[in-house]
Amino acid sequence: MKNTISHRVADFLKNFPPFTFLQQKDIEILSEQISIIYKEKDSIVFAENEETHASFYVVHKGAVALRQSPDKDILDMCDEGDIFGLRPLIANENYKMEAITYEESILYAIPIAIFKPYAQENRAVGNFLIESFASNTLNPYSKSHHGKLYGEASTTEELETDKKVLDFQPIKYSKKIVTCSSETTAKSIAEIMTKKNVGAILVLENLLPIGIITDKDLRNKIVTGAHPITSIASEIMTSPVITYPKKMTVAQAQMAMMKSNISHICLTKDGTPNSKAVGILSKHDVMVSLGNNPAVLIKAIKRAKKPKNIKPIRNSIMQLLQGYLDQNIPMTLTSKIITELNDACIKQVIAISLTKMKTPPPVKFAWLALGSQGRSEQLLHTDQDNALVYEDVPEAIATATKKYFLELATYVNKGLFDIGYDYCPAEMMASNPKWCLSLSEWQNLVYHWITNPGKNEVLLSFIFFDYSLSYGNRELVNKLSDFIFENIKANPVFYIHLVSGALQSPSPTGFFRQLLVEQNGVHKDFFDIKRRALMPLTDAARVLILSHSVKSISNTPERFEKLAELEPHNKELYLACSYSYKALLKFRTKQGLLHNDSGQYIALETLSKLEKIKLKRTFKTIKELQELITIRFNASNIL
Repeated sequence: MKNTISHRVADFLKNFPPFTFLQQKDIEILSEQISIIYKEKDSIVFAENEETHASFYVVHKGAVALRQSPDKDILDMCDEGDIFGLRPLIANENYKMEAITYEESILYAIPIAIFKPYAQENRAVGNFLIESFASNTLNPYSKSHHGKLYGEASTTEELETDKKVLDFQPIKYSKKIVTCSSETTAKSIAEIMTKKNVGAILVLENLLPIGIITDKDLRNKIVTGAHPITSIASEIMTSPVITYPKKMTVAQAQMAMMKSNISHICLTKDGTPNSKAVGILSKHDVMVSLGNNPAVLIKAIKRAKKPKNIKPIRNSIMQLLQGYLDQNIPMTLTSKIITELNDACIKQVIAISLTKMKTPPPVKFAWLALGSQGRSEQLLHTDQDNALVYEDVPEAIATATKKYFLELATYVNKGLFDIGYDYCPAEMMASNPKWCLSLSEWQNLVYHWITNPGKNEVLLSFIFFDYSLSYGNRELVNKLSDFIFENIKANPVFYIHLVSGALQSPSPTGFFRQLLVEQNGVHKDFFDIKRRALMPLTDAARVLILSHSVKSISNTPERFEKLAELEPHNKELYLACSYSYKALLKFRTKQGLLHNDSGQYIALETLSKLEKIKLKRTFKTIKELQELITIRFNASNIL
């Protein structure tokens, strides 16, 4: 007779990580050993410095607060499906915080001795537990805990190093499989392959692949006369068929074909001949995929003679981005590759636009990418943010010079629109006379922002100070950067206004860890990942890097990594911020590709529990970072 209670426990656990990574039978076995604990509100589950229990806990109903002592703030709040009390699994030491029920609660106690083998054998389970344990410490991505489960060394860096050596692209294959039985004649097979225009046919028995016949087999075995045309498939097929799982990279496909000296690979559900065939992969497929790698795309961009020729290449870039995300390639590497490709598109549009001008540029100029594009964080198709700076000229030719560069900028902005960059709704583009200025004009404008820091001036400086050179003269950019740093240093009160602006971004979560959504407007009830999560990190990184007068680093994660070098005592926090930002950017990019939009607004009901947990983990650094800049720049008095 079935244990009804244990099955109810199993039905609950299977919906939440890390149990989602286990087989159903394993969850059911585990559930038979789980204890169910009822706790009234304000009951202690375990106390700070108490010896660790033999179990860790899952919240079934209610909520549990984690805090370091009764008189300190709550560090975390665990609600339905959350796990806590993992210290016995990770470290042989007493609890470092107190767990107390925030409301009447029912908990599941998971025996560590029973669960440990699952975590040791299943990497997904182990990694989740490591991250969950770290997320309940001061720093959610603590380097001191990451990768250390039961004394095992971390393989994360090794895996990432290996990935960097491989061609990361996932292979594209044909899902339209042409098949026959083992009794089909060679004549019929040739007719089927000709009609379907394919180079290979799978031989199936009981829906499983037992062999493959290719054009080469027909040439070598039938056309040569070695076998009569009446021969059946079982007599001429190559068997056993070589199979692989469908998730193959281009490099893996190349190696597999070279290793076995074959031109076609059968892809099956589990990678073995004992499961259903899901696709067929040919050498031609590999060659097509190789044509979609970064080096080939760069060459195609540089060959483009018109912006319309670049648009399909940008679609290929988006496919490449999707492939990198599917393969879980490190976000740092993904961002760099996609940014280089996008920059190449912009450079080529500018180069094409210059050919449309009647004369060469009258003086040196620089095209600046602003905002997220300037920070190398614009991975999706979004709107334009750019500006143009040109050399100072005598007043007699100032009007003519400006007219030239405005005409050039109009061509460029139109070209960028043609390849997929929408026009900026606020007209923050170089074709706007306000954003197409000489070096002196830019310096005067920036000086006004720094010495008269109103709300609009601070907002504009946020956008403009995140710039990078897309095309043209770097010396002009360096002069402008020097001017900005010199004047900010001479006007330290400007930092206060930058910090004040940085602290205006709304909190990602409420007290009870609910993700806070928009309350009105067209995006009502959606979560704004840009304003509530990415911007607080971006804004804080900007003001901190400016305070150190660091030039030429505009990328947010790279700013945090540089700050970790400059301020060793805050290294842990800054590295956590860098990690969090990359995780959030990856999440937004995935959402944008999924819904074919900017990924800024997220419908929370579409997210899984695991996705929500991962989102919440990245928010833990934001509060601490904002507290740091508030204290450092003495901004509390103006908030």
